[in-house]
Amino acid sequence: MRSVWPLSTGELTGEDLEGIYAYPASLDRPWVQVSFVASADGAVEVDTTSAGLSHTADRRVFLLGRDLADVILVGAGTARAEDYRGVVAGPKRLARRRRLGFTGVPPIAVVTRTADLDPASRLFTETVVPPIVVTTESADTGALEAAGASVLRAGTADVDLPRALDLLGERGLRRIACEGGPRLFAQLVAADRVDQLCLTVAPLLVAGTADRIATGPAAVPRRLSLASILVEDGFTFLRYRRAAG
Repeated sequence: MRSVWPLSTGELTGEDLEGIYAYPASLDRPWVQVSFVASADGAVEVDTTSAGLSHTADRRVFLLGRDLADVILVGAGTARAEDYRGVVAGPKRLARRRRLGFTGVPPIAVVTRTADLDPASRLFTETVVPPIVVTTESADTGALEAAGASVLRAGTADVDLPRALDLLGERGLRRIACEGGPRLFAQLVAADRVDQLCLTVAPLLVAGTADRIATGPAAVPRRLSLASILVEDGFTFLRYRRAAG
């Protein structure tokens, strides 16, 4: 992988990528990075999952995003469709996280209005860190708590995302890596709580009826600043940050 903007020469090392994708130092509030892969014509999935759009380099950036985060935020629909499990505590990951100042692996925080999650799914049974269920005041979470989940309640009819992010921040989970899906991303856009977007563009045409990366009610356009462009094997890795001012 190499950088075409800012321009650099030679292949990027793992430590180069850590520096490029690092969160700001000394955060005093939750800081949200959203990551997506999409086809050149804007599709976010092939046959209902994102796997058909991915690449080894995209996977490397995706895994790095997890290693730099305090918590992984994901919508319930994406967690079900992608058959989520806990972040794997492999020796290389643990060594990198220790080197970067972290302890253990980040939990998965699932946003769900109804708490409609299967306590027998891999999210609960294949994890070293209990998941966090981010839900509403009225949701029935008894079975999920019995399966080991921690519960954060924010909002009544729907999840109050700004409040939920603040609750995560109160737990010291300020580096938030959001992995989708499109509806959760749209809600974050509407709430103006996106600080960075990492978008991989795959050199594929998919067509069909797949969603775009943000799907939901129209929101006020949010200005971003281009921070970096990386390329490998025809895949383009775009990084945008919240525009100043």
